[in-house]
Amino acid sequence: LPVAFPGDGAAAGSYGYTNSGYSVYEEENDRLTESLRTKVSAIKSLSIEIGTEVKNQNKMLSEMENDFDSTGGLLGATMGRLRTLSRGSQTKLLCYMMLFSLFVFFVIYWIIKLR
Repeated sequence: LPVAFPGDGAAAGSYGYTNSGYSVYEEENDRLTESLRTKVSAIKSLSIEIGTEVKNQNKMLSEMENDFDSTGGLLGATMGRLRTLSRGSQTKLLCYMMLFSLFVFFVIYWIIKLR
């Protein structure tokens, strides 16, 4: 039964086999590391794009809020005028509006009837 010593050819062969096994693991590790690097890079660019989109959406929401505030002010002023109009004794104006509405209704009815 032969015994292998460190200086022997058999020991060097087994040592080379062990190195090649580690090399396979290193190559696999490098491949997985590169795959992970590309995935992290993709996630980074995606998160940057999401951040940009969020900033744009926040800006748009702020502009919409300002628009709604100004519209609310305009609507409030209009409602105030309507309240003032309805509080006063505006029966004469209301009668004129009713007569005008009836006149428009009869004109439209007459036009439809002639066709």
